[in-house]
Amino acid sequence: MSTTARDASQQNIFKPMKDITFDQTISHQCGVTMNDSVEARAIAEFMGQDPKVTVTYNPATIRVDGEGKLIFKMDEITEYLGREMTAEIFEVNTSTHYGRMVRVDDNTVILFGDMNEVMEYI
Repeated sequence: MSTTARDASQQNIFKPMKDITFDQTISHQCGVTMNDSVEARAIAEFMGQDPKVTVTYNPATIRVDGEGKLIFKMDEITEYLGREMTAEIFEVNTSTHYGRMVRVDDNTVILFGDMNEVMEYI
């Protein structure tokens, strides 16, 4: 809102902190954002076969989102991709993630949306 418009309406578009309330619900979502690449497309296409997974293609990135947890099995992605996918290559391709990421072993990376569920791995 421009200064002129605000002065004309005598309204302030900003609320004081005392008037702001936060929704206390907890989301159990988790996901990764990857730069668009051959590997990222293979990961997204493979994970997108699960109806509980949402894949979003943006101009330069790909998002893979899920509820609860996402389990990335490197051997299954390797078979789908047609060349080796390691946990290290996977982590390089994920430019960012949300949720707790746990590398269980050389074959399995799990993203947890429920923070209580990750406790058995800590």
